[in-house]
Amino acid sequence: MTFRNMLLAGAGFFILAACTHTIRIEPSDKPIKIDLNITQEVRIILDKEVEELIADNPDLF
Repeated sequence: MTFRNMLLAGAGFFILAACTHTIRIEPSDKPIKIDLNITQEVRIILDKEVEELIADNPDLF
């Protein structure tokens, strides 16, 4: 291998080594919103269904 080929191979290696990917993790500008109203709605619906079942069948309990 000649000096010129070695020089080109070395330059190519350094050029490829400089082309690395950068990954950035940045926090969002908006706050995180957690909606907790879903469980309350389910509980209300279940409570109404239980009340109707007890009203229809008072001897269950």
